[in-house]
Order: sequence, then C-alpha cells, then structure tokens
Amino acid sequence: MARRQDNTTEPRIRQLSVLGRGGFRKLSYAEWGPAKATRTVICMHGVSRTGRDFDVLAQALAAEGVRVVAPDLPGRGRSEWLANPAHYTDRAYTSALSTLIARLDVEQVDWIGTSLGGHIGMMLASESSTPIRRLVLNDFGARVSARALRRIGVYLGKRWRFESVDELEAHLRDIHAPFGKLTDEQWRHLARHSAAPDLAGGFRFHFDPAIGMRFAIPIYLDVVLWQLWDKIDCPVLLLRGEDSDLLSQSTTRDMLNRGPAAMAGQVTVVEVPECGHAPALMDAAQIAVIKDFLFPAGACEAGAGRSDRSTLASA
Repeated sequence: MARRQDNTTEPRIRQLSVLGRGGFRKLSYAEWGPAKATRTVICMHGVSRTGRDFDVLAQALAAEGVRVVAPDLPGRGRSEWLANPAHYTDRAYTSALSTLIARLDVEQVDWIGTSLGGHIGMMLASESSTPIRRLVLNDFGARVSARALRRIGVYLGKRWRFESVDELEAHLRDIHAPFGKLTDEQWRHLARHSAAPDLAGGFRFHFDPAIGMRFAIPIYLDVVLWQLWDKIDCPVLLLRGEDSDLLSQSTTRDMLNRGPAAMAGQVTVVEVPECGHAPALMDAAQIAVIKDFLFPAGACEAGAGRSDRSTLASA
C-alpha cells in the first residue's frame, strides 16, 4: 500500500444514534485518516477501556492512507450509558457496531479487537456475509480462562475513586502492568482518557459501573467459543501476551489446528514478550506485526495468511 502523509495528531470525534433495549443511545467514535480511504480499520477496546487506547496504532495506520475508526462501547468513554445494567449484552454490542459499520458506508472492514473487542470481532466474523475481511485478535481466543474472568469481575465490581489524575495513573501502571513496557507519555495518555470527574470531587473511571453486573455471578468454567471460531474463514492474526492469564498457549495451538481459517492456512499466531493480558499495541514492533498482517507485501488477499506460530522480538 502506498504511504500517504497524515500529520493529524488528534482524531475527529463523531457520534451516531444506535437503537437497543431502552431506546436510542449515542455511540461515540474516534476517526483517523482519510474519510474516503479505500481501507477502513475498526479498533475495538477491552471491557473497561476506550477507543483512545488505540491512538498510537491509529496514527501509524492513518499514515498508510487508511481510515481508522475506534469506537467507545456503550457505557464507556464518550458513549452514553445504557438505561439498565441488563442491557449490556453481546447482542447490544454487535448491534451497535453493525450500525456503525453501516454509517461508515463500506463493504468491508479490517477488525482489531483487544479482549472483549476480540470477542465482538469473532461474533461478527462468524456470521454469513460478514463485512470483516481481516481479523486481529489481541489476547483473545476460542477458550477464555474462567480464572481471568473472575479477576476481571472482581476489579469491575469495585467503585474506584482517585484524588487526582496522577493517582489514577499510578493505579493504571500497577493494575495494567501486563500491558507491557509503556513510556511515561503513553501511561499519561491512558490515564487522561480513563478519567472522568467525580461528583464528590476527584476522579472516577470513565465507564458505567453497571457493566460489572455481568460478572456478578462468579464464573467457574472456561468460556468456550469454538462455535464461533469454527465459522471464521477470513485471515486471522492471533496475538498472545506470553504471560497472559486469559488466553493459554494450548488454546492458540488448538486454534491453529481447527476451523476453516486455519485449514486454509490463514491463521498467524504471534506471542508478544514481556506482556500479559493484554499487549497495549503501542510498541513499534507490535504495530509492525499488525501492519505486515493488514498489508501483506506481494500477497493476494485470498489465502494471503499462513498458519504458524512465531514470537515477536522485543523492540
């Protein structure tokens, strides 16, 4: 793909109304790169994060002439909270993102999903006539550790409050250490977009505490999603943090040996060193792997992937 210069350092923030249980709600998304680009990439964040986690990656992809769209899921970031905790469902998320794809007026998109964002990507990619052309799963796969989900549930169940953004940043550096080695500027970026003013003074997290209700009942069995994986036939890049507690090596091995994408040689597994759940995708080496997958040099789109395992060298 020919490289185009894009000096934009801030995204265009847009909104659209999406219909779900309880009526219409505003869904916010950040958009980078040319609005009329021939390629569109959607970056989907994890359960308690926002689309602004992808700013570094989005700028790198926009510099290649790609339009990058990073939504905030309902109840996160700039998107509206839903009326009832029970409304935060997989169906609500896939419906909202399908509406967004329709707004973008494109036939196909590439999808980069971290954790829950990967789950949403798998659900959409498994549907017939899916618009997803290439799928990046960042530390998410066809079997999800119950132990990791319990850890996430405990975290979401707490009401966090911070006296300052500095205090919130210190918390993020601790709790999200598995993201990998980030610069001070990158940690500050995450903190700034994770904070919202608290009515009692100070700061809270940007997300609706009600999203944690989904984890109110502890999960004791791994969540199995082979019924999705066995329908996905597009090229897939599977990134795994080498210390991940959510995605096991045995699951990635199994994903390389079943399903139409793997049987067609279109699955690539890359293990990211010095990361757990989940790599932040801010590191130059991680971004390079994603670029190579999205824009394979000299490869046809059909069958352009490969079914293998490799380890990402530290940058």
